[in-house]
Amino acid sequence: MSGTAFSKIMRGLEEAKAYTDGKREGFKVTLPPSIDVKGIRKELHMTQAAFSANFGFSLDTVKHWEGGRRTPEIPARAYLTVIQHNPTAVLEALQKSSMQAEVTKLPARRKA
Repeated sequence: MSGTAFSKIMRGLEEAKAYTDGKREGFKVTLPPSIDVKGIRKELHMTQAAFSANFGFSLDTVKHWEGGRRTPEIPARAYLTVIQHNPTAVLEALQKSSMQAEVTKLPARRKA
């Protein structure tokens, strides 16, 4: 998956949020009112720590969601829905995005 795939996923999430916030019209996004974070994580055979690290959530957030102390907000539910339906694509996109970020962080080489 290319970096453009990640960009498309992010653009879709941003559009979904704009729609649910009433800032955009023209399409209907249907998100579940609740989402089974623990079920998604268990289906992926991941610990809470691995799930949070792989998908960019804080460990505390995952624990709060699974413990019922907090509910994922709309953008998080959209992202979790994408993870639930195509976790491989999300992981590939995030991995490539992370690799590109690391490349840009490399220090400039000194000329001898």
